[in-house]
Amino acid sequence: MMKSELDKDLEKLFADSKNISGNVYTSNQINDLPLPVQRYFKYSLKENQPYVSYARLQHGGEFKASNNWVSIKGEEYFTVQKPGFVWSGNVPLFSAKDAYIDGTGNLKVKLLSLIKIVDAKGQETDQGELLRWLGEAPLFPTALLPSENLRWEPINNNSAKVIFTDKNLTIEGVFCFNEEGQITQFKTERYKDKTTLENFTGNYGDYRTVDGMKVPFYLEATWNLESGDLSYAKFKIDRIEYNSPSKF
Repeated sequence: MMKSELDKDLEKLFADSKNISGNVYTSNQINDLPLPVQRYFKYSLKENQPYVSYARLQHGGEFKASNNWVSIKGEEYFTVQKPGFVWSGNVPLFSAKDAYIDGTGNLKVKLLSLIKIVDAKGQETDQGELLRWLGEAPLFPTALLPSENLRWEPINNNSAKVIFTDKNLTIEGVFCFNEEGQITQFKTERYKDKTTLENFTGNYGDYRTVDGMKVPFYLEATWNLESGDLSYAKFKIDRIEYNSPSKF
């Protein structure tokens, strides 16, 4: 049987990233972090929580195609030791695949699953896709613990800046936290096309406990444009599983 493009991408994604679930979280790792970030880890992780190596999810929700909201079904796979993901989504008439593997981003959109209408690559795509991974990291909270690739800088009691480096690409954004310790927003600048950096906000809600970690089951993506805010994706997670580096 011929392997699909998705199968090939997943094989490469999982082969690329090591299992780090022998590492465990302890609260002394967060003593020097900004206060809202400490609040977040106390809320989302329990003592001796094993690190997530891989995550996979299936979601429903809505996507804005031209000016109309349409229903969307998708699945997404993540690696943590080496940041990466593959997302595959379907809306009526269109299918899309979004990926960041081994430092390279790629977005493909096809009409009727056959006719390629978008195939975005290049530095701006790499930046956007690594930001997507970072923005979705609250789904696997141990990825946000400080490491040689990730550092936190204080802003105030309800927000902190995160700076993340993969290979020679460094990205940054601001996470916002509520009193309970939940991450409620991620704000950054992303390339909307090849030339313009635009303000972007991710919103999170509907936190639930999975494998001892508290993670959001609702994610919404919004461009903050000069002409106004343009929300374009509202994902509702149906299931999320950890450390199964294989396809659903």
